[in-house]
Amino acid sequence: MEWTLEIVSVPVSDLDRAKNFYADKCGFEIDVDLKVAEGVRVVQLTPPGSRCSIALTQGTAPPAAWVTTPPPGSLHAGQLCVLDVTAAREELARRGVEVSPVMHLGEKGWAEGRGDTWNSWAFFKDPDGNGWTLQEAPAPLAER
Repeated sequence: MEWTLEIVSVPVSDLDRAKNFYADKCGFEIDVDLKVAEGVRVVQLTPPGSRCSIALTQGTAPPAAWVTTPPPGSLHAGQLCVLDVTAAREELARRGVEVSPVMHLGEKGWAEGRGDTWNSWAFFKDPDGNGWTLQEAPAPLAER
């Protein structure tokens, strides 16, 4: 049986501001922007080349009884794998995203510059403070 992670909820304070950040600044594709019912809007975007999307969530009223919406800015483990972290970092910076330098983890902790395989990173946050990590992968997902 195959289990695939396909959507990650990202809690935001302003759906339009977040949608613009992810679409215009990060280059995510807008999959859905739909008012489902009064006070319920679904905004889903997908990073370039990804099979997993993000769903922007706002407010405290859950769309279903088992779903809760955490406070805006509480996502701190979003990770995006890229084949060239330097190029991805430069693209984000060019689009106006405040992004860290490329870093690696060494014997003395974090240091600027690329590291070995799986050890090159860059970090950024959306306007609400949700944290994202870019990690350089050695090959496309289908080849790993």
